[in-house]
Amino acid sequence: MMGRTGVGTRQFSVGVRWKFCFPVPMRNILRIIFPAVLLMTFLSSSALAQQKIATVDMRKLFDGYWKTKQAETALNDRKAELDKEDRGFLDNLQKDRDDYQNLLDSANDQAISSDERDKRKQAAADKYTEIQNSQTAVVQFERQAQATLAAQTQRMRTDIIQEITTVVTAKAKAAGYTMVMDVAAQSLNQTPVLLYNDDQNDLTAAVLAQLNAGAPIDLTPAAPVVPPLTISTNSP
Repeated sequence: MMGRTGVGTRQFSVGVRWKFCFPVPMRNILRIIFPAVLLMTFLSSSALAQQKIATVDMRKLFDGYWKTKQAETALNDRKAELDKEDRGFLDNLQKDRDDYQNLLDSANDQAISSDERDKRKQAAADKYTEIQNSQTAVVQFERQAQATLAAQTQRMRTDIIQEITTVVTAKAKAAGYTMVMDVAAQSLNQTPVLLYNDDQNDLTAAVLAQLNAGAPIDLTPAAPVVPPLTISTNSP
């Protein structure tokens, strides 16, 4: 027997807001340890004197890029649509449960004939089957909704990082740098890969200014102070 439950208070959730963030998934360990391995390789080689190394803060670039804000807004709008659709399913499910309970109560009414009680019991059994099917459909919908949001998030994140990398590469090549390090990179132990940097060859502000040059007015961040671009051979 199934009585009333608190289905009406249940809510589909993928988080309060769908946060569009920069962190690299832990499942891809190579992405975490590669910067450290690469840095050690360059620092231990005799070719260090020939390197012109610049730095950027990829986290700042990602968070400060206007398209990141736009993508996060789009994701939360999509989540709101899915929440609304899910709420409709849950409301209908609660109504069916209420109807089932009423049928079950009326089937035990001794004031009616046994034939009528049997009919109502059968109607209650049919409603119960309908509820079970509806519950399965709701679970499937919520799983698919979360998968849809996760896939959309990954696709947008990948596109944004690629756009940022393209600008960083162009600026580095134009200024004669042979390598660009990410100061936001962390090791497997969650410690900074780059322990010290004097920021003299940091391209973050210049790259962010270029990325946001074409931003719509309502998404234009405050203009960063762009330091003069200097070139260093990083020689002792």
